[in-house]
Amino acid sequence: MKVEGKRIGFGLTASHCTYDQVLPEIVKLVENGAEVVPIVTWTVKNTTTRFGSGEEWIEKIERATGNKVIDNIVDAEPLGPTYPLDCMVIAPMTGNSISKMANALTDSPVLMAAKATMRNHRPVVLGISTNDALGLNGVNLMRLIAAKDIYFIPFGQDDPYNKPKSMVADMTLLLETVEAALEHKQIQPVLIERYKK
Repeated sequence: MKVEGKRIGFGLTASHCTYDQVLPEIVKLVENGAEVVPIVTWTVKNTTTRFGSGEEWIEKIERATGNKVIDNIVDAEPLGPTYPLDCMVIAPMTGNSISKMANALTDSPVLMAAKATMRNHRPVVLGISTNDALGLNGVNLMRLIAAKDIYFIPFGQDDPYNKPKSMVADMTLLLETVEAALEHKQIQPVLIERYKK
């Protein structure tokens, strides 16, 4: 199903090194006719790293979507009952947020928007970026893979020799994943080879 005319929530969590991969995919959704509603965690908004300041990223996201960023839980909650989304994307999704979502913790605007979307049985698409996917967080990742209404952008090990527990989604597959999720389908394969020697 095409994204044209669809209302897509787009949540970003604090995998700062992945924002450059995600921003073009936000633009692609907009170019394909979606209304993109951006949602960020407190850390995204307020942290400065070598990848840029929160203020700079908020400006880029708002420019790309044409919408003001939702940055608090109170403003994210109506995305379920009052202003429902057709689909919610979280990309990048950190291991911390994976752990919280898998255990029903809703302590950020992004997780609130996802919870609000799931209560309407609308698809939630996750683009993981975590150094602990094959570590202690593996159980949480598998719990989400088995959950109803949750779909994954295909992911794989990004640096198996230096970071053997790390896995990252191939963000270039985001649009394709969303289109499939709108039909309640998971694109395959979910596990892909990301690392090339």
